Amino acid sequence: DSCGVTTGPITVPFIMALGIGMASIRSSGSQDDSFGLVALCSVGPILAVMLLGIVYHAAEAYFTPVVVPDVNTTQDAAMQFAQGLPAYLEEVAIALLPIIGMFVLYQLISRRFRGKALGRVIIGVLYTYAGLVLFLTGVNVGFMPVGYFIGGEVAASNLKWLLIPIGMLIGYFIVTAEPAVHVLNKQVEEISAGAISAKSMNLSLSLGVAVSVGIAMLRVLMGIPIYYFLVPGYAIALVLGFFVPNMFTAIAFDSGGVASGPMTATFLLPFAMGACEAVGGNILTDAFGIVAMVAMTPLITIQIIGLVYQFKTRRAPAAAEVHAVQDEEIIEFGVSAGEDAT
Repeated sequence: DSCGVTTGPITVPFIMALGIGMASIRSSGSQDDSFGLVALCSVGPILAVMLLGIVYHAAEAYFTPVVVPDVNTTQDAAMQFAQGLPAYLEEVAIALLPIIGMFVLYQLISRRFRGKALGRVIIGVLYTYAGLVLFLTGVNVGFMPVGYFIGGEVAASNLKWLLIPIGMLIGYFIVTAEPAVHVLNKQVEEISAGAISAKSMNLSLSLGVAVSVGIAMLRVLMGIPIYYFLVPGYAIALVLGFFVPNMFTAIAFDSGGVASGPMTATFLLPFAMGACEAVGGNILTDAFGIVAMVAMTPLITIQIIGLVYQFKTRRAPAAAEVHAVQDEEIIEFGVSAGEDAT
């Protein structure tokens, strides 16, 4: 789960822009190398948490239930957000300070940005800070208890199987609310010169997330180990990587981390936790893993788009050659007909 959670609205735009900027200075192959940095940055958290699991004993772990606040009036709701706001003011400031520090150091050395360009950077930082504070306060204070409550209520009813279609429906639409997804779609459309549209990226990500959430809800209801899905899923993604263009493979692995952002972590994960607690499952083994599932399926759907794209590009020259031959035959026929008439 940590691989998807760590690639959020702060890391994705910066790391992706860093990769595209570094690749742009190369004379060739910039498209293939522009993406993939987010995916590589996702490997570190997985290894770090695995090593942490070796140090700490699993028997000592326990689950603390999400507390759903008792809100009766609009004033009570406003108080909940007011109490959570200071923590996220501090967290976002700590997250942005290293990036701001690097920019200030670069600006002092190079004096690259002047006038309006420097003003745009400063205004952008202020917008980013304010937007992230409001966004993270909203999703953590508002979405997390709601997701936990809905998941528990559905699972506690006599129609537990509704968790699967409801989860798929939520997963299909929630990915479009991820801030980093819009950044990825825009960058892909620009780098590919419109060959990979933002609309097709959005559709493939939504379908992938819907399938992954449906599988995650199946795990919650039946207690199936996550390896039964992750191992074959990543195996399929790796095999597809040998048959699609390199750019699509890099975009696919980036999209896995991008799709599993703060919306997934603050709504879908509590949704699975509430459902798992209601059915009496093991939350630490059955509910956790939904972010990893969300990060896996886009690897397959995006690369399938790559296969379709590759098929179309290979057909295009063949179709053009057929049309050229037909035009040449028509011209020859016209010339010979004219000669016969003469």
